[in-house]
Amino acid sequence: MAELERDPETRLEEQETAAGGYGLNDEIVQDIQEALEEENFPYVQETLEDWHSADLADLIEQLKPKLRAPFFQAMEGQITPDVYSDLDENVRDELVEEMEPAEIAAFVSALELDDAVDVLEDLGESEQQEVLKEIPADERAALEEGLSYGEDTAGRLMQRNLIAVPEYWNIGQTIDYMRDTEDLPNEFYEIFVVDPRHHPIGTIPLNRAMRNKRPVAIRDIMDTEQRLIPVDMDQEDVAYLFQQYRLTSAAVINSDGALIGVITVDDIVDVINEEAEEDILRLGGVSEDDLFGSILSTSRARFPWLFVNLLTAIAASIAIGFFDATLEAIIALAVLMPIVASMGGNAGTQTLTVAVRAIATKELTSANMMRILSKEISVALVNGAVFAVLVGVIAWLWFGQAKIGGIIAVAMIVNIFVAGIFGMLVPVTLDRLKVDPAIASSVFVTTVTDIVGFVSFLGLATLFLL
Repeated sequence: MAELERDPETRLEEQETAAGGYGLNDEIVQDIQEALEEENFPYVQETLEDWHSADLADLIEQLKPKLRAPFFQAMEGQITPDVYSDLDENVRDELVEEMEPAEIAAFVSALELDDAVDVLEDLGESEQQEVLKEIPADERAALEEGLSYGEDTAGRLMQRNLIAVPEYWNIGQTIDYMRDTEDLPNEFYEIFVVDPRHHPIGTIPLNRAMRNKRPVAIRDIMDTEQRLIPVDMDQEDVAYLFQQYRLTSAAVINSDGALIGVITVDDIVDVINEEAEEDILRLGGVSEDDLFGSILSTSRARFPWLFVNLLTAIAASIAIGFFDATLEAIIALAVLMPIVASMGGNAGTQTLTVAVRAIATKELTSANMMRILSKEISVALVNGAVFAVLVGVIAWLWFGQAKIGGIIAVAMIVNIFVAGIFGMLVPVTLDRLKVDPAIASSVFVTTVTDIVGFVSFLGLATLFLL
């Protein structure tokens, strides 16, 4: 292991390669683990000095579970509350379980409102109440309000700290107000203009405020067009607004239209990543906390869709059973049959993946669905024809029967054609039924392509070979 004393150049290289915005590497993780096992805490402290909270969180996740307690002992006084908010939910829960309510309250109080609510919502009801009792009344009220909003809504994302001024002020008054206010937001991009009822009526970007003279009236330079976000709007819709209109921040309003908070782009980046990750994982039938979850919880989460897959596999097997006499008579069909089903399944998965993503980003709508569907059908026919010729020739040469080559070629075209149609229609239909297409689409599409592939291939073989 490296010595404690290192020259500045070596130290700089370690920071740049291990935690300089490019993620961790295996060498530094192994190095820290060895230092913790040897209880060389000074080395750990010096190596990780000035690391970003996100990199420290990644490091904690990659450490062996038994080394996490020594890590916190070694880094005592250097772990900021932001590290906890950057941790994977399962890892954070394990660490929080070992903390007293007063300790949890201390680091929750230091977090931004949305991050604090994110930590608190993972606690049990009784533990949550114990932690809230340790927090000052004014902060507690804001946290309780945040927890009252639905999960994955704008209310959970918003910050309460913002700059709001009346339209009759001028730039000088606004600047003086910001200089004299102690609880300014840590980061903000625009100033909100409100009417006497605290309804947002405009915004002023900070750069515009800084470039104008003190006597200039707020009403003369404010933007009256703005995107207002209802407090109960789903976070996925909020993310769409930020992407669609290139927002850096947006006002959050309550049911009366009054300004109650602000959402900034850094929070939306997290939402976009979460939603994309969630869709990809759900397409595979797994949950977002699979990686660091316990064996029992992970097994329980994966079981339902594996069970559904079992049922659909049985349905496909029943379809095959209708052609048992055909399979007994011509062994070559049993050899070639998986090719038809596999190609159809993969083609369907490609289409449904595109469809699910397009639905999530609102790019697939009623207005363009038929055009997109026509395109997918055309793609299916082109690919089906190409692979039909390829597989048909291979089957002919393999078994020396032109009929078998022709049958598998036709079955291939049919199955890939059906895969293109159902790969688009299944997620669209599920979305209209208010069922998340990312969860259920793959099971239905795979079932359809398996059954269609088996029935078309074996049915044609029964007609023309027996």
